[in-house]
Amino acid sequence: MSLINLETKQTGDAGAVEPSSAVETEDYLAPLKAAPRTAMTRMIYGFMLSQSIYVAAQLGLADLLKDGPRTSEQLACATSMHAPSLYRVLRTLAAVGVFEEVEPNHFALTSMGETLRSDAEGSLRPLAVCMGGQCNWQAWGDILHSIKTGESAFEHVFGTGFFQHLERHPDNAKMFLESMNCCATLYNEAIVTGYDFSRFKKIIDVGGGQGKLIKEILKAFPDTRGALFDTPNQTPGAQRLFEQEEIADRCETITGDFLEAVPEGGDAYLLKHIIHDWDDAKAVEILKNCHRSMTKDARLLLIEEIISNEPEFAPAKVLDIQQLLMPGGRERTAEEYRKLLEAAGFELIAIIPTQSSLSIIESKPL
Repeated sequence: MSLINLETKQTGDAGAVEPSSAVETEDYLAPLKAAPRTAMTRMIYGFMLSQSIYVAAQLGLADLLKDGPRTSEQLACATSMHAPSLYRVLRTLAAVGVFEEVEPNHFALTSMGETLRSDAEGSLRPLAVCMGGQCNWQAWGDILHSIKTGESAFEHVFGTGFFQHLERHPDNAKMFLESMNCCATLYNEAIVTGYDFSRFKKIIDVGGGQGKLIKEILKAFPDTRGALFDTPNQTPGAQRLFEQEEIADRCETITGDFLEAVPEGGDAYLLKHIIHDWDDAKAVEILKNCHRSMTKDARLLLIEEIISNEPEFAPAKVLDIQQLLMPGGRERTAEEYRKLLEAAGFELIAIIPTQSSLSIIESKPL
C-alpha cells in the first residue's frame, strides 16, 4: 500500500501534497503526437466522434452485433433508423476501430466495440449515453456562460440545478446512475485493495447510492460493519444487493440528506465522488455535518480525483470543467482539499493513491 504522508512528500506550495497516479496518460495523448495543425484538427473534430459513439450506444448497436456481422440495413431495421445515414456513422466508427467493416456494408464488433455491449463487464455504454445525451451535450454547448460567470451552464440552460433536474426526471436520473456505476468495478477494486479498512468497526458510506462500494469493502473485511446513507431515490435495490451478497446482517440502509445531517455511530465516514459535486461553501457545509456526527477518534475518508500541480495532461483537469458546467462543483488540488477540510474542522492526515485515478484523502476532527 502506497502512502503519501504530509511530512514526507511536499511540493513548492507550503504543505501541499503531490499525489502520484497509476493512471497512464499515454493513451490519451497518443493521437496528439503529430504536427501541430494535425493535432489541433483532431481535437477540434473530437466531438464528432464522441457523438457518433453516443449514437451507437443509444441504439445498442454493439448488442445487435454480438452474434456476428450485420449490414447497415439490418441494423437500421432493428433500430428504426434511416439505413443510408446509419451506414455513414458505422463507416466512421469502423475507421477508428469501434467496428470493423469485414466486407462492403457488413459490420462486426471489435474489442473496442465490445466495451459498448450492455452485458460486458464494466460496460461503457451507460457512460457514452450519458455523456452524449441532451443534458450533458447542451450544458457543454453553453460553456462560455460558465467561463464568463463561474456558474453552472446546466442550470443556465435548463433553469434548475443538476440534481434537482434528476429528481424531476427519473429517466435521466436512471441514466446518470448507470453511467456512474459503469466504472465502479475498476474504481472499487482499487479502493478496497489500496486501503486497510479492517481498523474500523463501522463505516458509514455517505452518499453511497446503490451500495456497491460498501458492499465490496464489507466482503473484503468480514469483521467490519457498514451503513449506507443517501436520499430515498438514490438507494433503490441496495438492501436487495446486501441480501444477495449475504452481508445484510452487517450493513443497514439509512435515508436522509447529507446537506442537512449525517448519521452518528461510525468510526469511519466515507464519501466517494461527493465533495467534487459542490462549490466550496456547500462542500464545507457537508463536511461540517460529518464533523458534528463524528467522535474525535473517527476518520473521514474522501475519495476523489486530485489535480496535480504538474503541467502535464491529466483526466482530472478535464473532469474539473465537467464539474463546473454540470453541478457547479470542482476537482481540487491537494492543497485545496487541505484548506477545505480545515475550514470544516478537520486535519488532513494523508493522501493514499490507488491503482486508479482516485486517491483516498484521510483526515480527522480537530
